[in-house]
Formats: sequence, C-alpha cells, structure tokens
Amino acid sequence: MEHLKLQTLQPKITLSSHGRLLVLDKPVVMGILNLTPDSFYDGGKHQKEVDALKKTEELLKDGATIIDIGAYSSRPGATHISAEEEMQRLLPIVIAIHARFPNAWLSIDTFRSTIARAAIDAGAHMINDISSGDDDPNMMQTVAELKVPYAMMHKQGTPQTMQQHPTYENVTLDILQYFTEKINHARALGIVDLCIDPGFGFGKTLDHNYTLLRNLGDFAIFELPIIAGISRKKMVQVVTGTQSQTALNATTAAHTIALLNGAHILRAHDVKEAVECINIVNATYGTIRTV
Repeated sequence: MEHLKLQTLQPKITLSSHGRLLVLDKPVVMGILNLTPDSFYDGGKHQKEVDALKKTEELLKDGATIIDIGAYSSRPGATHISAEEEMQRLLPIVIAIHARFPNAWLSIDTFRSTIARAAIDAGAHMINDISSGDDDPNMMQTVAELKVPYAMMHKQGTPQTMQQHPTYENVTLDILQYFTEKINHARALGIVDLCIDPGFGFGKTLDHNYTLLRNLGDFAIFELPIIAGISRKKMVQVVTGTQSQTALNATTAAHTIALLNGAHILRAHDVKEAVECINIVNATYGTIRTV
C-alpha cells in the first residue's frame, strides 16, 4: 500500500505538440485506427474515408484520448509496402480526420520520416515509430525538427522476420539497455517529449511477452510514459484459447496487469472497455503513477 501511495505523489506527465498540451494525470487510451487491408484484427474495414471518419467518431465517443492512425501493417509476416503506397493510404485520411475532428489528438504509426513529416504537416500531433529510428536513419532528426512527441517501440527484426526464433540474453535487461541508448540519442537531437513501448509481440516469444508484462514497472526508471500495446494479440489468444475476434476479455485482463505495473497509455482496439478498465483500477487504488 505504501508503494501505491508514493506513486500518486509523483509529478504529472505531459506531452506537448505545437502549443497543445496533453496531460497524462491518469492512464489514457490510444484508440487504434488501421487503414490497412491486412491488419490481424480489423484489416480492410477503415480504408475508405467515410469508414475511417465513422470509426474515429466511435473511438472518441468511447473515450479515446489519442487516435493512432497506421497505414502500414506490422503484424508478424505482413506484406511490405512502399512509402508511396503508405502515403496514399494515410494522408487523405489524416487530412479528413483533422478537418472533421480538429480537437482530436492524432498519432501517426509509421517508421518512415517522409510519412511522419507529411502527416504532421497535415495536422497530426505525434509520431509512433515501431522501430525507434532503426528502420529510417532520418526519423529521429525529422521528429526533432517537427518538435512533436515521439513514441519509441522495441522490436527485434522486421515484421516479416521478427517471430523467427527471437532470442535475448535477458529480455527485460536487453530492452532496458536498448531504450537507454535510444533515449540518449533522442535527447541529444533535441527531442523533448518521449514515450516508450516494450513492443509486445514484436520479436518476442510468449515467455518474453509475459516476462515483460510482469516486469513493466522496471521501465519506470526512465520517467517517461509507458505504452502497452497488448490488444487482442497472439500473446493473450494463446493462453486463453481464443482468436483475435474473441480475445476482448483476455485483453482486459492483460490491460489490468499492465496498469497495475505502471502503464500510462493502453493502445487498444476496444476503447470503451479499456477506459472501463482504467476506471476500475483507479477506483481501487487511486490514480497510479510511476513517474
């Protein structure tokens, strides 16, 4: 109990983007908007502008604080597409969403600096990079120039190869070391607002994933917002005997553990249920903060 009380006394975390401030005084939900035809759960449902706008409205109504928009499928074994195709899928939708929902905080899920720059220019507020700059050497410098928040995720390999025998000496310590180096590099370039994501399912075995979930609190050492991207993934399907379409209850259980271990942002397909999970945890323990 003393540990939980101490956590509530820690300073608030904020993200700033072009004069707009997002205060993370309690955990929030990052609603997923996939513009891809082959995402593992809802691929092909939101590629048209009318469908993307309808889904965005639903996510916001259900309580999403951030809308995370992606046009490149990064599920294991996904087909690689060109920057041109990613841009064609993404940019018109970002423009349309920003016009319809000007107050919505938009995150762009991309590893390409050209996509990042175009999307921020079109009204987005932050970049969510699954490669932490590994897949585009210009990404971090671009984010520094754009002066927007940057979410860095850990992955091993590429979406096409990452689940082929992922190996670590110690998965938690290895990823802590990875983020130590990435944060130092980002700070040296002048990036002010950072988030970190251990990358559940991105080059990890089932045991790696649950070790990271159990040890998520270790990442509080960086005093940065922690993103947990667990929603309907294989790691919850396997242990519950479900498929992506039936893994909501399993996801909620995993979200609860992530929150208790210090997650600040739940990246989720099912926003209403994730918000309810946050509210129950907060009602039980108070607003849990780890930084």
